[in-house]
Amino acid sequence: QVQLVESGGGLVQAGGSLRLSCAASGSIFSTNAMGWYRQAPGKQRELVAAITSGLTTNYADSVKGRFTISRDTAKKLVYLQMNSLKPEDTAVYYCAQGWGLRPHDYWGQGTQVTVSS
Repeated sequence: QVQLVESGGGLVQAGGSLRLSCAASGSIFSTNAMGWYRQAPGKQRELVAAITSGLTTNYADSVKGRFTISRDTAKKLVYLQMNSLKPEDTAVYYCAQGWGLRPHDYWGQGTQVTVSS
């Protein structure tokens, strides 16, 4: 059974940084794509960033140049480094695993990120 556990969320001031981590278990991590999505109150869940097993990345336009997704295959971890955070980045961030540049077969429980102005 696939399990994804996020960590690293919290409260940060605008302009600050956070790094989210997602630990994966129960799957062949090395061959799966991983992604980060977010959902703000009253809005649909949206893709933030994704990374394939071949290290191809996909970013939402709103985070390009500010966020970086990376993965450590040996440790079965995926990271989301978030810099220059804005209040509009406030959301619950979810880790996902699957295929392609929009992986969504398995989900973590989410971690809250709040950016104060």
